[in-house]
Amino acid sequence: MISVNDFKTGLTIEVDGGIWRVIEFQHVKPGKGAAFVRSKLKNLRTGGVQEKTFRAGEKVAKAQISNRKMQYLYESAGSHVFMDLETYEQIEIPEEQIKDELKYILENMEVNIIMYDAEILGLELPNTVILEVAETDPNIKGDTSSGGTKPAIMETGLTVNVPFFVNQGDKLIVNTGDGSYVSRA
Repeated sequence: MISVNDFKTGLTIEVDGGIWRVIEFQHVKPGKGAAFVRSKLKNLRTGGVQEKTFRAGEKVAKAQISNRKMQYLYESAGSHVFMDLETYEQIEIPEEQIKDELKYILENMEVNIIMYDAEILGLELPNTVILEVAETDPNIKGDTSSGGTKPAIMETGLTVNVPFFVNQGDKLIVNTGDGSYVSRA
């Protein structure tokens, strides 16, 4: 058990039968009444986000999740196959469960699989990935690097707003948190 006073961003807890990750939290001490902790939690099973308020000092169960480093191999009939790099064991994850993460991963890329006991909860991506521009409008003479952005479709199908100087075939560093352009690779 862990006190809500010890919340940290990224902590995983068990509340109301669900496995939740703390996204944000705020300790509130009103002038009148008892202190409380206002939090924003993400359900690791469904991906839904919920705001929840706890009384100060309230205890919640800490969820013991584990990360296994695996390599993405291929897509097979609506599922995606990953291989454990130590045991060479292969697992399949349904596409619906990792739909958002698929925009950032390529074949043979290493990712962390988040597990609770033997249940697969999802993927943990690196902060940034390198993707190639598959399609974008051509550069127009006179455009500058600080002059705005244009949409570019990456090799995974992800659409990213990029500066005008980016061309088809360029490799870019993309932030996996919000899908934004970081720089050229």
